[in-house]
Amino acid sequence: MLEHGGRLRQAARDYGIPLANWLDLSTGINPEMYPVPAIDASGWQRLPEDDDGLDAAAAAYYGSDRLLALAGSQAAIQSLPFLFKPMVVACVSPLYEEHSQAWEKAGHKLRRLPSLQRALSVATPLVLLCNPNNPTAECVSRDALLDAAGQLQRRGGWLIVDEAFADAEPENTVAALAGSDAAPNLIVLRSLGKFFGLAGARVGFIFASADKLAHLREMIGPWAIAHPSRIVAHQALEDVAWQAEARKKLAVASQRLAEMLSPLGTVRQTALFCTVGGTSSSTTLPVASLAEYFARRGILVRRFDSHGLLRFGLPSDETGWCRLDAAITEWRAS
Repeated sequence: MLEHGGRLRQAARDYGIPLANWLDLSTGINPEMYPVPAIDASGWQRLPEDDDGLDAAAAAYYGSDRLLALAGSQAAIQSLPFLFKPMVVACVSPLYEEHSQAWEKAGHKLRRLPSLQRALSVATPLVLLCNPNNPTAECVSRDALLDAAGQLQRRGGWLIVDEAFADAEPENTVAALAGSDAAPNLIVLRSLGKFFGLAGARVGFIFASADKLAHLREMIGPWAIAHPSRIVAHQALEDVAWQAEARKKLAVASQRLAEMLSPLGTVRQTALFCTVGGTSSSTTLPVASLAEYFARRGILVRRFDSHGLLRFGLPSDETGWCRLDAAITEWRAS
């Protein structure tokens, strides 16, 4: 099983720092989560129902009703590979490693390539990428994605795009076209865990053609999402005012984080995290020692040793911002 960000309890044990004293920047989750409503007791007593309005709210939010609600996009990541006969899959790498692990477990052969252009050039039947990419923070334009889907369609291929971090810039997303006549071979994954800060609710969606959705529905079975989670997700997807305000706040916070991290090396940013290091850096980032430096000061970041990257999420309050700034200032002076 792969390790992920958010392993705060393990860090507390490893460094002997009490859990409450940590600044956890290891995840890309919005620190100002959607305000969870009070849930009526019936939400805990009754089985979830598909016609409760969640699908309609999701269709309005994402711009398409060609969707299936799942227990987080992770459920789609693990199930999708079994809808295809074993083939060669081109992954734009590095990427969220749950994808590659799931495809390999299902018997597919992976080719890890550095860009969408390279992935298209090798003529594999399926191309997979995250957009914005986790962990590099790089983003492919909407036009480039639709062009890629068109190229793959002409040769009978498929394009799968994980848009887990895409909510802050909806104008660059392609979920609305997945499975449509314009892009029948496009499959898109979305999540409520990142932008809405509702990772614990375990709610996500997959957008695809009707036949793929039907097969997935059979694989997953009934009651995939708990009733309380459906209630919270329904309200969050319909709260347009909260969404607009969250996008404004995230844009400001992301820019602040990118500027704060700039002394460490090359910074790439998304609305929900910034990544330091990578191939464009003039010097190799000392990932292990820098992560250790922050951890000894009770600041947990996400390290990607093999790619020379450190990923930083957004602090949740001004105290956290000041702690990070002080740690960077101290590092520069050392």
